[in-house]
Amino acid sequence: MPDQEQRVFNARYELHRRIARGGMADVFLARDSLLDRPVAVKVLFPEFATDPTFVQRFRREAQAAANLSHPNIVSVYDWGEEGGTYFIVMEYVEGRSLAQLIRDEGRIEPDRAADIAADVAAALGFAHRNGVVHRDVKPGNVIISPNGQVKVADFGIARAVSTQENLTQAGTVMGTATYFSPEQARGEAVDPRSDVYSLGVVLYEMLTGRPPFTGDSPVAVAYKHVQETPQPPRARNPRIPGALEAIVLQAMAKETAERYASAEDLRSDLRRFRQGSPVSAATAAVAPVALDQTRAVAPPVVDPGATRAMPAAAAGAGATQVLRREEERYLEEPPRRSNNTFIIVLVVLLALLAGLLFLFASNLGLSGDDDEVAVPDVVGETQARARTILEEAGLSVDVRSEENPDVPADEVIAQDPPPRSVANEGDTVTITVSSGAAPVAVPGVVGLRELEADGRLDAAGLVGDFRPEESDDVAAGLVISQSPDQGVMVPPGSTVVVMVSSGPATVSVPPVVNLSQADATNLLSRAGFRTEVRQQNADAPAGTVIATDPGPGAQAPEGSTVVIVVSTGPATTTTEATTTTTTEATTTSTTMRPTTTFTFRDRTTTSTADQN
Repeated sequence: MPDQEQRVFNARYELHRRIARGGMADVFLARDSLLDRPVAVKVLFPEFATDPTFVQRFRREAQAAANLSHPNIVSVYDWGEEGGTYFIVMEYVEGRSLAQLIRDEGRIEPDRAADIAADVAAALGFAHRNGVVHRDVKPGNVIISPNGQVKVADFGIARAVSTQENLTQAGTVMGTATYFSPEQARGEAVDPRSDVYSLGVVLYEMLTGRPPFTGDSPVAVAYKHVQETPQPPRARNPRIPGALEAIVLQAMAKETAERYASAEDLRSDLRRFRQGSPVSAATAAVAPVALDQTRAVAPPVVDPGATRAMPAAAAGAGATQVLRREEERYLEEPPRRSNNTFIIVLVVLLALLAGLLFLFASNLGLSGDDDEVAVPDVVGETQARARTILEEAGLSVDVRSEENPDVPADEVIAQDPPPRSVANEGDTVTITVSSGAAPVAVPGVVGLRELEADGRLDAAGLVGDFRPEESDDVAAGLVISQSPDQGVMVPPGSTVVVMVSSGPATVSVPPVVNLSQADATNLLSRAGFRTEVRQQNADAPAGTVIATDPGPGAQAPEGSTVVIVVSTGPATTTTEATTTTTTEATTTSTTMRPTTTFTFRDRTTTSTADQN
């Protein structure tokens, strides 16, 4: 659609200007004329509307995405068909994408990056609990408002073009190669841990200013996700804390079993990092990289960040010739020639000389008493491992305990005598073992709203695992129960499972379009709904229902209000013979666009007038 041409979708959404363009759709700033509010309308490219299988999946996934209501998820209000393609109406969020933020600012400070990633993980965790896998987590799908609120967009769309049953389409994979999980690159079935991997890549890019893998084609990038180990983030940015690097690398583990089991687990570790508590990810030492070890010249870099179709990356014996050529391009390296024969001979001679000197000193009795031993270094070992090391050296062990919030429980934090000092066999080495941080009491959060409960748990140094539960007695958004209960003493950083009311069980809104107002009200009443009537000029006969909110088939709480829009007939026009009073009444009337298929699925409802 040309930018200068204004169109109206579904006789309701006035498209103003294009604000973004992606690999599958254009996004327009639009106005919802019925509710008088700005919205964002994503219009899919026509080629996606030619496949009946895709259309069926798209409808199912758009409805699933519309049911995701979370502070960190861009709400989906409506969807439909217009002009040979399909569109989705979403919440309009002012701000900029995370991709723009990285382009504008480069590296993001570790604490801020961890907070952004934690909010994204919260959104993913909520979606996963409701059976939706994003499949296209990338900076372009993360929006940050001016006040810092993080929202994730495009839930369900990537799933619509790439289902679990058939991720590949004629040897292609739909998605964004830069943020692919290895299983996506191989064209295999994905699960929530695939989103965890992609979020790990996003966090890597936030911390270092660039993604872990780049290449001159999407195939090359996908191959690296499958086969290559990413350069440790601290090798690119030494200011990254080791604990945060460990979180990134665990999220990006090649094997799904080695990643975080869920987005909630990843979020919990990010929260522990921000609180200064030990994280569950194992901190790996970063080996220094010698400058002379870098031999290959980096290939020209392209932007593989757009969602697209690409060949599925194969591994092992079934790899395609394309990937073998890619492998040769990036990994082929000429053999080195060494002219260090003289140095090698010199090192051997020095070693022989040192051995002779040691034997000479031993014969003279200069090597020390036979019962003296060097005290091993056991700081950082577990208590059991430290005891084994010391006893194997012929030393006795005395254990003391000390609270330390910065060191995991059961880890040695000090020893006396110190490492590498000399002691006699049988001497005692005292090791101090961390008992972790002092336990904290679980605060009571029952009856609070989710955000209030999360803040109270956060202040206590605990992590909330919020789960929805239907309830006829507790209002939606309020906490029903918690585990552990209030007052129980637990280690800092522990997880508290919090059940949050999602309100009463929902009922499907019956179809009442084209019925009379009386019949529609009666049918909705029998289904357990109240009704609110709004009138509008339309070509439909007066008194006929032309639309409902929520729309037919939508799930709404029993006893809630359904707005029905009733036709008052075509708009009237004035003539020269009409009276002044009639002219004034006609002048102030509102002419609406006629339609007979005015449907919408906006979940926003009002209840200012109860017709029952």
